[in-house]
Amino acid sequence: MSNPNVTDTIITCGDGVQLAASIYMPTTSLKGAVMMAPATGIKRQFYANFATYLANNGYGVITFDNRGIGGSLHGSIKHNTASLQCWGEKDMPAVLEHLKTTFPKIKYHLVSHSAGGQLIGLMPNAIDISSMFNVACSSGQLRNMRLLYQLQAHFFMNFFIPLSNGLFGHTKSQWVGMGQPLPKTVARQWQLWCNGQGYVKTAFGKTITQHCYDQLTLPSLWVNAVDDDIANNMNVADMMSVFPKLNGQTLTLTPSEHGLTEIGHMKFFSSKSQTLWPLALNWLDKH
Repeated sequence: MSNPNVTDTIITCGDGVQLAASIYMPTTSLKGAVMMAPATGIKRQFYANFATYLANNGYGVITFDNRGIGGSLHGSIKHNTASLQCWGEKDMPAVLEHLKTTFPKIKYHLVSHSAGGQLIGLMPNAIDISSMFNVACSSGQLRNMRLLYQLQAHFFMNFFIPLSNGLFGHTKSQWVGMGQPLPKTVARQWQLWCNGQGYVKTAFGKTITQHCYDQLTLPSLWVNAVDDDIANNMNVADMMSVFPKLNGQTLTLTPSEHGLTEIGHMKFFSSKSQTLWPLALNWLDKH
């Protein structure tokens, strides 16, 4: 893998919050531009190898940390007011505008991991996205998980999050292997949305008064794996139901068919899973 020119930058959102981001310049002629939207509590560096792969195949890529995460955490996390909702309403739209400025007059694609695809319908500029490639993106509805994992998920969502928020003013997700520490409102919304049907849909008419989930028609591929306890087929279908007009296809991967021992919820973007990356590249090339 050759090394594209990678530049760290700062993106200022409409409300003045600054996000840490990295721009990967393509090493061949530009075919399109990709916004890499991260999973909950996952730093942009996690996607560096995958972004490099896309850049080496003709795509400009931007990776970023949502507010309150990684390089976009300013000050004490217990005073951070970030929410899942503002990630979709404020952070992602600002990142897309920066991508459009950096790579003008080209097709723009969303490649998302988990939360990144869940939140697209909160973006007022989502209409500018030509296609969406979602990995492990689902509603995460607890009741659809197999029993053993459901017990673990209930412990994390309904015991650990409230307890950690109460004791520390934020959720120490890193203690249970769930990424970066989470601002309390992010974790609280995550808890509420995964306990209901349709994830973000549970907030429609409550905290969310405007969205475009029912208007989006862009082509999308929803990729999950048989060994993903969170984004199982039922939860992928549950999330897709929030997009009534979406042109959506699904693809469920079996690790052994790709020479892998596991994919799960996190391993698609691992350098050990490079055998899977042409799936994303082929999708982008077609759209």
